[in-house]
Amino acid sequence: MPNMHKNTFKTFVLLAGLGGLMVLIGSFFGRGGAVLGFGLALLMVGGSYWFSDKIAIKAARAVPVTEEQMPEYYRIMRDLTVQAGMPMPKLYVTPDLQPNAFATGRNPSHAAVAVTQGILNILDWNELRGVLAHEISHVGNRDILIGSVAAAIATGISFVANMAMWGAMFGGHRDDDEGGNPIAILLLALLAPMAAGLLQMALSRSREFEADRSGARLIGDGEPLARALLKLDQAARQIPMDVQPAQAQKYIVNPLTGRKVSFGNLFTTHPPTEARVERLRGMNPARGF
Repeated sequence: MPNMHKNTFKTFVLLAGLGGLMVLIGSFFGRGGAVLGFGLALLMVGGSYWFSDKIAIKAARAVPVTEEQMPEYYRIMRDLTVQAGMPMPKLYVTPDLQPNAFATGRNPSHAAVAVTQGILNILDWNELRGVLAHEISHVGNRDILIGSVAAAIATGISFVANMAMWGAMFGGHRDDDEGGNPIAILLLALLAPMAAGLLQMALSRSREFEADRSGARLIGDGEPLARALLKLDQAARQIPMDVQPAQAQKYIVNPLTGRKVSFGNLFTTHPPTEARVERLRGMNPARGF
């Protein structure tokens, strides 16, 4: 319960950050622009809440799998959810060859878990159990809503900032009372995505440590997830994945690890894998982690 209350507060911070940045950008185009920015913020926040699972699943090109197709996947997930006292999420597999996984959805009753084809190729089932326990912990901690709103912040701010920048470049001769100072708009267009990325990073990185800890506690052992993280991190450096930087935070390891991305460091919401593994291997089941 404490995690749920903390995450609720973080969600409100993200909502306020999104709305504030969108209105700020819009205000440089006059009062009408501020109203438009606020309206876009509401649409993005609403969409990220109600349709986060559908958006994430479609973006990942994930397909549902049946218990007949993947009985071990279902068995592990059923055992974990029963132990955690949670509903069974919908299960998906994506065609990506990079080993990775994510959870999505607005709450435990509307959750989905997806694994990539690549993760099925390199992890044994015990290691995959550690990964799935991590993802189930995200669902139970309500982290997936925070992640969805965080992605909406980064995507929405970048989109609107780009519009503002092009508007300033090609509409810079308008009167200041109507359109604002073009130099100020250009400056804001450059700084706003950085601010959105830093906000996303600051509020998201702790979620990974907590999900690691909760997942290890759920299965009574941190070693399977530790081994899995080392394999996933190494593979992510070698096998690229076509993921928008703002969406990278939903995966268990950063899918952009081996790719150079403009301002990519601002969207690095994952702690260093070495630090995560050290924490997992330092946990003591006898003391309840």
